[in-house]
Amino acid sequence: MLTTKVTKREEEEHEVRKDGSGRNQFDHLSNRVLGCAIEVHRFLGPGLMESTYERCLSHELRLEGIHCESQVSLPIEYKGMRLDSGLRIDLLVENRMVLELKSVETLSTIHEAQILTYMRLGKIPIGLLVNFNVTLLKNGIRRFVL
Repeated sequence: MLTTKVTKREEEEHEVRKDGSGRNQFDHLSNRVLGCAIEVHRFLGPGLMESTYERCLSHELRLEGIHCESQVSLPIEYKGMRLDSGLRIDLLVENRMVLELKSVETLSTIHEAQILTYMRLGKIPIGLLVNFNVTLLKNGIRRFVL
């Protein structure tokens, strides 16, 4: 009899596919991404430029086998016309999560509006807003679901 070994990740992904709500999908992916962000923050600490964190986090995600694209152009559809808006998603993770990075004193409502707009325009249901300029990274994280 032929048997195959199922990994923990495959079991988790199977559970995600079974859940039609997308909640497990969000939690599983966001937890993996946050683990990578914590690793970057632990290594670098606060106080650097956003672009430094973006490059390091992109590298960390890839090391963990998580597909991501940096500085993804986000055109705007307006009344049948497609406009190059100049908007850029910092990191698009697995083609289903917007990751917006900041290195600011405090996150504000404009940062939340920005990520929500990117998610809506890109038709991407989940997002993480991460401010690396904090002592404890958990204090700089906000999750969003459309």
